[in-house]
Amino acid sequence: MQLTQSKSNLCRMVAAVSMAACLALTATSAHAQKRVKWKMQSTWGSSLPHLGESANRFVDDVERMSGGKFQIKFFEPGALVPALECFDAASKGSVESCYTTPGYHTGKLGLGVAFFTAVPFGPQIGEFLAWKWYGGGNDIREEAYNAHGMTAFDVLCHAPETSGWFRKEYQSVDDIRGMKMRFFGLGARVMEKLGVSTQLLAAADIYPALEKGVIDATEFSMPDMDIRLGFHQIAKFNYFPGWHQQISCSEFLVNKEKFDALPEEYKAMIEIASKKQVIETYAGSEYSNPSSMNKMTTDHGVTIKRWSDEDLAKFEQAWNEVLEEAKQEDELFAKAAASYQAFRDVYRGWGNAQSLKGTYLE
Repeated sequence: MQLTQSKSNLCRMVAAVSMAACLALTATSAHAQKRVKWKMQSTWGSSLPHLGESANRFVDDVERMSGGKFQIKFFEPGALVPALECFDAASKGSVESCYTTPGYHTGKLGLGVAFFTAVPFGPQIGEFLAWKWYGGGNDIREEAYNAHGMTAFDVLCHAPETSGWFRKEYQSVDDIRGMKMRFFGLGARVMEKLGVSTQLLAAADIYPALEKGVIDATEFSMPDMDIRLGFHQIAKFNYFPGWHQQISCSEFLVNKEKFDALPEEYKAMIEIASKKQVIETYAGSEYSNPSSMNKMTTDHGVTIKRWSDEDLAKFEQAWNEVLEEAKQEDELFAKAAASYQAFRDVYRGWGNAQSLKGTYLE
């Protein structure tokens, strides 16, 4: 019995020593890991809620996980390259990475790339991420980006946007025909279908354009961000719902050669830190929007308006027309749309079975 106990003690000691050696080896590997410094051009300012703030959290998380060995330096919009020109800069290796969104690359990759930011009359976050992460959506994005020497990671998703900021009240969507408006992504094509002249402006350029009358109206994001940009000082009517962006996802865009050269630990840190921000930005934006929306009305005299069901039907009909037309014009759009629609067809039964109205007590 004493021999058996001795063997047992010996086994425990060997196991303990082996574990200690394994941990020591891991620690030594981490300690010996090379130092890496990257530049990250951001599309949004560091103080902009959710978009800019999440960029700061992201680079901080990577640095903490690496023990300070992997540092990604945040650069304000325009510091290295113009906010909307980051794709080319990263593709050429002028910067290693960008904090941006797919819809800003339509000039380079065509309209289809905007599918990976948001889809008009699209799903909520659960369904959208299910398609992107597991239903093939991000595989299509990766194929398109790899052709330009790029790779990307979803790095934030935020709550639904508003439909736009207008200087006066409108009785019908027909009344906005002929208007000049800042609009983003796939929704811009819908607005053009309805007779609105659209242009894409970076966040910092919107207020001056609105103030000078270069544009008559604008959309950008949701109440907690829009209030910081001051649109309410000029346009007092904020329309809902954000039919064009019920969920919006952005990305950490990386030069693929630079990413492939990273140690495996650092690659994993990027993947972990980016998915953490997806959760934090969505929860944070859902938390802060109600109070910001209330503040707009009580402190700034903003009138909240909602498009009628008839108007929303016109937006949806225009989107359906854009959807069919763009499939014929843009190969990436056609591929993304086919994948997305096939996934939604399968998901619909589950989604409908689990859906609830706001209340059943009225």
